[in-house]
Amino acid sequence: MQVPFSLSKWQIFAWLIGICLSAPLAFLIFESLQGDSEVFSHLWNTVLWDYTSNTILLILGVISLSCLIALPLGWLSAYCQFPGRKVFEWALMLPLAMPTYIIAYIYTDLLDYAGPVQVALRDWFGWQSPNDYWFFDIRTLPGAIIMIALVLYPYLYLIFKTALREQSFKLIQASQLMGMSPRQSFFKVSLPLARGAIVAALALISMETMADFATVHYFAVSTLTTAVYDTWLGYYSLTAAAKISGIMLLFLFVSLMLERLSRKNDTVHERQASVNDTALYVLKGKTAWAASAYCIFILLVAFVLPVGILCGYAIDYFDEAWNSQFFLYAWQSLKVSLWVSVIAIFFSVLVVFYQRIGSERTKSIPGRFASTGYALPGTVLAIAVLLPLTLLDTALNDWFSQTRFEPGLLLSGSLFAMVFAYVVRFYAIAHGAVEASYVRISPSLDMASQSMGKGFLQTLTLIHFPLLRRGILTAALLVFIECMKELPAALLLRPFNFETLATHVFQYVSDEQLELASVSALFIVLVGLIPLYFVNRSMEQHN
Repeated sequence: MQVPFSLSKWQIFAWLIGICLSAPLAFLIFESLQGDSEVFSHLWNTVLWDYTSNTILLILGVISLSCLIALPLGWLSAYCQFPGRKVFEWALMLPLAMPTYIIAYIYTDLLDYAGPVQVALRDWFGWQSPNDYWFFDIRTLPGAIIMIALVLYPYLYLIFKTALREQSFKLIQASQLMGMSPRQSFFKVSLPLARGAIVAALALISMETMADFATVHYFAVSTLTTAVYDTWLGYYSLTAAAKISGIMLLFLFVSLMLERLSRKNDTVHERQASVNDTALYVLKGKTAWAASAYCIFILLVAFVLPVGILCGYAIDYFDEAWNSQFFLYAWQSLKVSLWVSVIAIFFSVLVVFYQRIGSERTKSIPGRFASTGYALPGTVLAIAVLLPLTLLDTALNDWFSQTRFEPGLLLSGSLFAMVFAYVVRFYAIAHGAVEASYVRISPSLDMASQSMGKGFLQTLTLIHFPLLRRGILTAALLVFIECMKELPAALLLRPFNFETLATHVFQYVSDEQLELASVSALFIVLVGLIPLYFVNRSMEQHN
């Protein structure tokens, strides 16, 4: 099939988008490889190894605790029948909607020395001072591990549960015939077959853990993420921040490589034609109620209790929390999220459409380039975006130096930097959703359109758009919600006197006054529940 010359236009658009969205990462890598920085040398000789070790311990702790929580939950939901199983299947995903810094503040308020738990213990047992008893200090590295794991374990739970249901029940039944107990089948059959899915989930949890800024900052746990933030705002050294970001990129690269190697070596010899929804084990008596109690405990600790306390804050401090600031910051968050959603969808449609009509072997490269920003933590992304925008601002000011016009920080100091960073990070979400929708459109429709004399643009607008509408809306919704929740990039890139709901809530958390921003925090949680609803609906339809 001969491709008309007009294809070159789509090719140019796709490559420009890929290059522009991957430019921050390229600048970051280049800057991190530059000559030595005095600030970085000082950090290297003093505290950087502590930051690195804390980051490694945090990641290992979170993935270990996530495994302890999620693997039993996934096995129970996939293979066992017990009271409340249908409810727990979707309810156990709800903690994903809870920002980690909110749950960290709530449990700090509960478990601190002046909190209700320790006050009650002192009243009951007559203790007078901290020397009279020992109590777990929540604002430590182990405390941060627990808080982050309570929010991130649903990634592993959902992926592991799906992997188990896609396994053939015949393998489990064969293990039963060989005399294996359910526990032995779990360790010798289910876990090995789901190894690739587990590693993929743990790689995702590792990246999310390393990207977490608010919780470790609030708990005063120094990690590489906080090091990037402190280096930029404390030392004003963009080069040193880029070098620390380079270390984080190395961790990300290792995580992704481990995940890819795991998938490469993972071979499934037998799969079900559809997802299993029948329980293999019917739990009875104490065992059944113990399974329900475990699910209730995790759900209570990770979601119900924090949301309940947050609702109490909102009721008690409603007059202070429901004010003009809430509406202003909500509007600013909505505005930025809408812009980013529209831009990300527009770019992804252009790139994926080029992938569909292009004949070159390299047609998928622009999409891969454009999607590189999703793996970057918010603080690293902010530094990566500042590097090229600062150079452009400098060039613009030099260009206009002979005139009276002084653009100043036209790009890096305006809302453009924040919107651009969000597009760089969340473009991959839009690309994946649009690409998945395009797969379901038959190529015969394109050929029929061309046979009727329609060009590529007419085919896109008249044929593809109506069929892509649901996928585009889903992608826009996911990007919108991620923008509403994004914190680290917003803290570093927001213009002067510009707040989003996330930065607004975090400022009050840092000041130990979450109660005054409780309505904003609840709004963020409610927005975060939207994608979980659609995920659950999709799973029900798939079943």
